[in-house]
Amino acid sequence: MHTYFPSIFPSIAPGVVQRWGAAALLVARRPGLREVPALSPAEECVVRALPAWRQSEWLAGRLLAKRLVGEVLAAPESAVEILPRDDGSPYAVVGGSPAPSVHVSLSHTAGHVAAAVAPQPVGVDLCPTASADAVRRVADHALSPAELSLIGTDRPEAMAGAWALKEAAAKADRSGIFGAAPRRIAILGLRPPVLSGPRRAMVWQEEDAVLALVLARA
Repeated sequence: MHTYFPSIFPSIAPGVVQRWGAAALLVARRPGLREVPALSPAEECVVRALPAWRQSEWLAGRLLAKRLVGEVLAAPESAVEILPRDDGSPYAVVGGSPAPSVHVSLSHTAGHVAAAVAPQPVGVDLCPTASADAVRRVADHALSPAELSLIGTDRPEAMAGAWALKEAAAKADRSGIFGAAPRRIAILGLRPPVLSGPRRAMVWQEEDAVLALVLARA
C-alpha cells in the first residue's frame, strides 16, 4: 500500500493564461497541442534549420509565446514573431519591429511546453519529477550544501523544483545553467521560493512536471 503525499507546490491549470506579478504565463500538455502557429519567413528559416525531433517542440513554444505576446500587447498573433538572439534566447518582434517592452522565455519537456512574457527579464523552466535522480547526480554543480539541506532530497518534486528555479533564474539573467552562474544564484527558500538578489520566483506543478518562473530586475 502506498501512502499518498500531496505536492508541495500549488497546481497550475494547463491551457489557461496565468498572471503572476507582472508576468503572463501559459503551460500546455504537448500531446494536446494540435494547432500550428503561423510563421513569418524568418521563423520558417529558423525551424527548417532544426533537426526534425526539435521542430515540434520549437513550434509548440512559439504557439504559446505568440499567444501571450499578442494578448499582452493587444496585437494579432499573426503579427508576432518569436526569434532567437545570437545566444539562443528568444525575443519578440511585432509588426516587423523588435518589442523591447516585453521579455520572453520558453521551456519544453517531452510532455509539456511553457512560455512566459513580462516587461522585465523573465525565465521559465519545466523539470519532470522523473528527473529528480538525474538532478541529484549533478547537484554538486548547481546546488550548495546549504541549499541541499534546505531543499531535502526525499521529495522528487523538491529536487525538480530546485533545478527549475536555477534554470529559470539563469534564463532571466541570460546566463547558462552550466558554469559558475548557478552558484551565484542562491535558493534561500523553497516553500515559498525565495532567491538571492533582485529576483522574485514562483513554483507550480502540472501533472508530473514542476514549473518555475523567475522575474529579475531589469
